[in-house]
Amino acid sequence: MKLALFKNGEKNQIAGNNKNKTMNIEGTKVTTQKSAKEIFTYFTELSNFENLMPENIQKFEVDGDSFIFGLKGMPEIRLILKNKTEYSNITLGAASSKLPFTLAANIEEVTENSSSVQLQFDGEFNAMMAMMIKAPLTKFVDTLTEHIAKL
Repeated sequence: MKLALFKNGEKNQIAGNNKNKTMNIEGTKVTTQKSAKEIFTYFTELSNFENLMPENIQKFEVDGDSFIFGLKGMPEIRLILKNKTEYSNITLGAASSKLPFTLAANIEEVTENSSSVQLQFDGEFNAMMAMMIKAPLTKFVDTLTEHIAKL
């Protein structure tokens, strides 16, 4: 514990543990009626992410290997294509180091004409931020997953 001394002489204890915590949100694994190759190709065309976004999207712009999106009542977020493993994974990451996170789509072939997709969100946030954003992020991942299932 640390002590903070205020101008009025009052002392308060401050918790010394301000370290960021890892937040992991796994979407439901869904099966699509598209091959792993088709899903991978769909995700590598970043403009397609607009079709997966929630209905309350207010902005969506693609710029090379990144896109920026804004949802009503939320700050705009730029995602960059960080990594891709042919036919099995696409990983997007936040462009800002203020809120470091990744959003990965893990793709598995089920049959020649179907595949399963599971979204995985991983981020590093302080405890207060994590409490504020966990529910909206979980809802966001769930919405993306529902839209992927309809592809």
